Amino acid sequence: MKVTVVGAGAVGASCAEYIALKNFASEVVLVDIKEGFAEGKAMDLMQTASLNGFDTRIKGVTGDYSQTAGSDVAVITSGIPRKPGMTREELIGTNANIVKSVVEQLVKYSPNVIVIIVSNPMDTMAYLVHKATKLPKNHIIGMGGALDSARFRYRLAEALNAPISDVDGMVIAAHSDSGMLPLTRLATYRGVPVSEFLSEERLAKVAEDTKVGGATLTKLLGTSAWYAPGAAVSALVQAIACDQKKLFPCSVLLEGEYGQKDVSVGVPVIIGKDGVEKIVEIALNDAEKAKFSESTQAVREVNKALDGVI
Repeated sequence: MKVTVVGAGAVGASCAEYIALKNFASEVVLVDIKEGFAEGKAMDLMQTASLNGFDTRIKGVTGDYSQTAGSDVAVITSGIPRKPGMTREELIGTNANIVKSVVEQLVKYSPNVIVIIVSNPMDTMAYLVHKATKLPKNHIIGMGGALDSARFRYRLAEALNAPISDVDGMVIAAHSDSGMLPLTRLATYRGVPVSEFLSEERLAKVAEDTKVGGATLTKLLGTSAWYAPGAAVSALVQAIACDQKKLFPCSVLLEGEYGQKDVSVGVPVIIGKDGVEKIVEIALNDAEKAKFSESTQAVREVNKALDGVI
């Protein structure tokens, strides 16, 4: 399998590293607009291969999308990252034009590529890719829910004082501080509802901490996080490469599912060799339905800023 990662910054390089470490891809191509940057990152990563025991070839190129030809999966991380105090939505003006240009180049050389979008605002960028290309909808995946769910499980495990591997939970709806919907009602600790162990107040705190997970890290780091986003992307790529049929919440185009149409937003999906192989409709209660609808409407409002781009 050949994987292209556009953007050799912190997220892109972490993504390339995790994919290489898992050793399921034959080649990873890192692309960046900064002269020599991707080449340097690729060389540095390749010099860890003998130490970390992987055989994946990592190649860096400056703006030459012909080198991405024949990619099975492409990851778009390019665009400006968040700074402290910024919302994901504030990035739309710059990042929309970058993502549109990038995806056009990717599809030119890899017409059957499966695209994973990381660039923010992620749900709107996923919608943009749907509108700007003729790719089938199952080949366009927004990464956000996979990352948000990992942050949710971290906060649940913290509250429970339990190993993260014993905890399961999912975040759906928009990949935004106000739009996320952590499904605390369905979260479990070794199959037992977490509500058996945590009070409503503690669960509400877990949900709020999850929703501002990215902003919390941006404030601490001075820029967007990279380790967890890179790991989330690599998990999605591996599910495609190895046809794992794994369930992740991802931003996908809805056409009637969950009562929504013509919008990309996070819902549970099965990921396999064909990308999004099934949208899983879970039963939400009235409060969850209302929050999901509110979140989706907020994404539609942000999407209006694409009028001059698509």
